[in-house]
This record gives sequence, structure tokens and C-alpha cells, in this order.
Amino acid sequence: MKHINKFLIIAMVWVMSSCGDLTNLDINDNPNAITPEQAGIEFLYNSVALSFNGFFQSTWGFAGGLSRQFAMTGGFTYQSAFAATNFNGIWTTAYAGLIPDIDALIAQAEPIGLDVHTASAKVMKAYTLMTLVDMFGDIPFSEISQGTDIISPKQDSGADIYAAAGTLLDEAIATLSNTETTATPSGDLYYGGDAASWATAAKSLKLRMFNNIRLVDASGATSGINALLSEGDLIDSAAEDFQFQYGLERDLPNSRHPRYNNQYENNDGNYMSNYYMWTLVGEKENVDPRTRYYFYRKDGNLTNEDDNIWDCFVDATPFDGNGEQRPAPPHYTDVDPNMPYCIASPAGWFGRDHANSQGIPPDGPVRTAYGLYPAGGKFDNNSFDATQNGGTDGGQGQGISPLLLSSNLFFIRAEAALMLGTSDDAREMLQAGIEASMDKVRGFESLIPSADLNFVVGTNPDTGEPIPASVLLILDEDVTAYVDGVLASYDAATSADERLDIIMKEAYIAAWGNGVETYNGYRRTSKPANMQPAIEVGAGLFTRSALYPAVHVNLNATATQKDPANPGKVFWDTNADPLR
Repeated sequence: MKHINKFLIIAMVWVMSSCGDLTNLDINDNPNAITPEQAGIEFLYNSVALSFNGFFQSTWGFAGGLSRQFAMTGGFTYQSAFAATNFNGIWTTAYAGLIPDIDALIAQAEPIGLDVHTASAKVMKAYTLMTLVDMFGDIPFSEISQGTDIISPKQDSGADIYAAAGTLLDEAIATLSNTETTATPSGDLYYGGDAASWATAAKSLKLRMFNNIRLVDASGATSGINALLSEGDLIDSAAEDFQFQYGLERDLPNSRHPRYNNQYENNDGNYMSNYYMWTLVGEKENVDPRTRYYFYRKDGNLTNEDDNIWDCFVDATPFDGNGEQRPAPPHYTDVDPNMPYCIASPAGWFGRDHANSQGIPPDGPVRTAYGLYPAGGKFDNNSFDATQNGGTDGGQGQGISPLLLSSNLFFIRAEAALMLGTSDDAREMLQAGIEASMDKVRGFESLIPSADLNFVVGTNPDTGEPIPASVLLILDEDVTAYVDGVLASYDAATSADERLDIIMKEAYIAAWGNGVETYNGYRRTSKPANMQPAIEVGAGLFTRSALYPAVHVNLNATATQKDPANPGKVFWDTNADPLR
């Protein structure tokens, strides 16, 4: 603040000396108003905040598809599913826009004491760098942003870049802990300029980073996590969640969630993953209470659909003559005897199996859509309507980008407690993670139109009165029953490996909408252990890192493309298990 005051004093002296007479001052000029330079910083900050969210969303297609959050349909083999050109967007977003803009923002904001601007920009840069490493491994860093001096920056090791990201987080935490400024970013779309919240997010990202490297530095990860746990300033409530909030504007600009745009305009949109939906509707004894918030069904009975909508490896339909779902093929049942095949459930959860890239049949009217959470779509109230209604349905796209939620962090802490022996209790963290996820999802109920909740789903046999769809909302007793069931399985587990599988399955379910967390978790732990295999036998090695983008390999003289059949692992992935 002292720097800002000095700047304003200098500006006022210049005005007085140039005008000569105070009476010549425009009475509409406010000497305490933001300067043009600061206005430029605010504009740049807002651009960074939006670009940062765009970077996060650009990871969805790759990380979300590989981790079966939605169906990977680009090819029948891992090698054919993703081409180098698929990664041009995320690379240019990061290197041509986001990182240079963050560096420019820091260069402008830091000298004049805009601490929250500076520190939050460093947090966003740290997340970006770690995510690039998580996806690609070794990437350019130390020689970037050199203009024409270095036009082909070399690649640095992923470990070094992780260390640099950790330093950025430490710098941000120190700045936010000692800030004296009252100036906050007007364009902060994450925490509204709140310094304490950004500090909490930075510390939580450090804990996440330590857990990610536990396979290569167990001692450092353990001590780092315990130090953060001792301090106690971590994301542990929805109010502290690191997220981006979308709006409901359809045009000029379209501020809605991209998944909503994907399926609630005029397109059929993505295929949901049959495996992911099955984990919620078929794997456990009871349907997961979050299911109706995650997915919206357009059909409640798939057994009587026209044969032409089916496009998987079955003779006619995925049902036998009695309407029962056909058994899965041997390479599915070898993984799990209950693994679904072709559809997740006859009750309407219609998506695609992993790596099914067959042609598109006329299945739009029955294709399960993104639901209320986190995309701001429709709550599944058994209405089974079409969703291509010009963006007028459900929450109208007022969803979120869940970068790091309290539920994510509780599950990370559970994993660390179990595998590293940190000072947390793994079982307590498992319970906290499930409950936090349920609460987060229930928080979207305010977006459900009243007409959708009043939709009649049945008739009370005793009174004859209509039963509204509001009875399908998550109730406290639903959460209690679900948590008790998971904890009973955890208590009955006879090994750390079985307990880890339970933790990671619940982390997997709670991370809906964040492909990076599930992709990292699968590579780090090989869990969930019953991941659905590719629809064809012999799909090749699971893709444990992305190919380098074509724009990088073609334009950078120091770059060499990876082996498409085996792109290799990132530095922290020393997990020896083969992944399917």
C-alpha cells in the first residue's frame, strides 16, 4: 500500500505542476481511483484467471478419457486413441498464453506491492506447471520466455519443474502471510481476492504435490505432509474449495460450463463411460446417492429400444430374450465378474465401453447426458426428456471447474495416511471425503428448477396423492447408509492393498469432472483395481503420459517425439504394475 500511495503522490504532483492552478483540475478526477497502470493489471489478471480455467478444462479429453470418467472413443488401441495434434490446444494455451501472461502479471504487480495479485498468479502458475508435468513428463521451462534469444527451449526434468512449482507455492504462501496491501484483484474468479483463501489453496496444493511424489521420495513426502497437517491450514470445507464458477449467459459471451454446452444445445455430445456409471449404479448393493446429480438419463428402459441404436460387439442387442443384460466377454469378467458390457444398466444409463470407437448409430435420444453436478445440467427426475433444447434446461450451465475440493484433499490425506503413515487417520479421512463430496453435490440443488422437482414420479398407494421428484433428492439417511456401507467394507478388508482400493474407488467417484486427479491416482496406485479393459483384446500399453504436441515437435529443434506405442512414464510414476 505504501508503494501505491507514493505512486499516487507523484501522479498528483505531476498534475499540479503541469496545470499550475488547482482550480484547473477536473472535479471528476478522483486521486484515490485506480491508475491506468493498475487498470491494465486488472485486465491482465482477469485474462489470466479465465485462461487458467481454460487450461484446466483442456485436460479433460485426455485425462478423463483414459481414466474412464467418460468414454475414450478415439481408437480401439491406446496408440490410436490420441494423436500428437490432440495436444496442440493445451500446449498453446499454456505456453503461448497463460504462462507468459502470468509472468507479465507478476512483473507488473510485484514491484508495486499488489501482493494478492502476485501470490495468486504464482499459485496458478505452479498448478499449471505440475499439470503439464503430470501429462507430458519433461517439458521446457528454464529457457522459455526468452523471445528470439532462445527460440527452441530445451526440456527440463519433471522433477526439477515440480521443485520449481513447490518454490512458487512457498513464495506465494510467504507473500500472503505477510501482506499489508488492501488492494485485491477485481478479476479474481476463484477466491474474490481473499488472501487467506489463496494461502490455504497453496498449502493444499503442496500437500497434493507431496503425495504425488511419494513413490520417488517417501521420506520427503511424509515429512512435508506432516508439516502441513501440523499447521492445519488446508482446504477442509466447501467454502475453501479451489474452483471456477460458471455463469448462465448463453451469448456475448457464453459463460456456461463446457460440458453443458456439449449436450444441452443441439449436439448429442460425449458418450458417458459405462464403467464409471456402473461404479455408481451397479457395483455396490445400492445405487450411489450422487448418481441422479452426475448423470441425466433420456430413457428409463433400454430393453425395448430399436436394434439400430446398439453399436457394440453383440449380435443384435445387449439383452437376451428375457430383457436381461448379456454377460460380458471373458476379458471383462477376468477383471470383475460383474463388469457391464455395452451398457451400464438396462435402467437407462447408456454410454460406451472403454476404447469403443465404432461408428455413431442413431443413439442421441437415449445417450446419457452430463447431469446437474458439476456441469449445471439436469437433475435426473425420471422425466427422460431430450436435452437438446437450446440451453434452457436444468441449471443452465452454472457449473464449476473442480480444481481441488475438500473431498479431493481428504482422499489424498487418506491415501497418504495408509501408504506413508502420516499423522492422519486413513479411515477418518475416507469418511470425511465421502461426506464432503455428498455435501458438495447437494449444494447444487438450488439450481434445480421447481418444475423439475415437482415432476410426478408416482402415486402414493395409501392417499392417492402424486409423488413429486423431490423425493429423489439425497437425504441425510442416504448419506449415512452409503458411508456405513463403505466403512464396513474398509473394516472388513484384510490388507493395505484392499483398503487402498476402497479409498481410491471413493476418490475416483468423488472426482467427477476432474480427469487429472483420477488419471494421476490410477497411475500412482493402480486403483481402482477393476478398471474396465478396452473393448478389444490387445489394445496395447496403457498410456502413462501424453505424446508431445505436434506444434512442439514440429517447431522446436530440441524436441523429439516419444514412441507412440510406449510414451513412457512421468518422473513420479515408478509404479511397476501394468495398467489396463
